[in-house]
Amino acid sequence: MYSIGQVSEKFQLPISTLRYYDKEGLLPNLKRGESGVRQFDEQALEAIRVIECLKKSGTSIKDIKHFMIWCEQGPSTYNKRLNLFEEQKRHVENKIKELEDTLNMIEFKCWYYKEALENGDENFAEKIPEILPSDIEESYVKAHN
Repeated sequence: MYSIGQVSEKFQLPISTLRYYDKEGLLPNLKRGESGVRQFDEQALEAIRVIECLKKSGTSIKDIKHFMIWCEQGPSTYNKRLNLFEEQKRHVENKIKELEDTLNMIEFKCWYYKEALENGDENFAEKIPEILPSDIEESYVKAHN
């Protein structure tokens, strides 16, 4: 069993966030010790991992709460749970694609401004893309599609 302080440290979450999760019913099987002190077992830690994963993927607290209710309802909700994760997977894949596009532009611009510094001007830009090193050319093409 873990205390709320230990869980807060383990997940780098404020204690207030863990209390909020409990208050919102996101940790339905959370154990209570003497005088109502929250006690987190491995099942509660796994629930927090899933909650944090869903949050990072853009899932609303309302939808996370639905997910936790579905978990309590058993096998009849497997399809709903699968659909939620498939939707979030698509969402994360789209975010990754956007970040890759952003990274390509940043890589190109890093090269560009290093060249500008070396040359003292931007006249070399007239020869782009012909003068690009192969790795930068790939970033350039991806950033400009």
